[in-house]
Amino acid sequence: MDKIYLNKLEFYGYHGLFPEENKLGQRFYVDLVLELSLQKAGKTDDMVDSINYGTVFQLTKEIVEGQPKNLIEAVADEIATQLLSAFEKLFACTVKVYKPDPPIAGHYKSVAVEIYRENSK
Repeated sequence: MDKIYLNKLEFYGYHGLFPEENKLGQRFYVDLVLELSLQKAGKTDDMVDSINYGTVFQLTKEIVEGQPKNLIEAVADEIATQLLSAFEKLFACTVKVYKPDPPIAGHYKSVAVEIYRENSK
């Protein structure tokens, strides 16, 4: 399967278990891997045969910057669900959501979850 990668999309959201996270918000990063056939798009050079990256970015932004969730697991799942629903050409997607500044004592670059979902159509 061919793949489209969107790397380190950056957003500001209000997800987390603690009231401070929901009030102050923080940065979130998202990596996406979209699996679909790009054979036709490669031959026709026509956007209708692929997936518009800007539309993918906007959909992801609306979720990450939208309604707060307790868990980044839920954020990742909603992104995957919405992408698979919005793009009929999409066979599967991998969504990785990074939370670089969680309220955890210690030294680390970030925490993250990664999920893989396939289209059930």
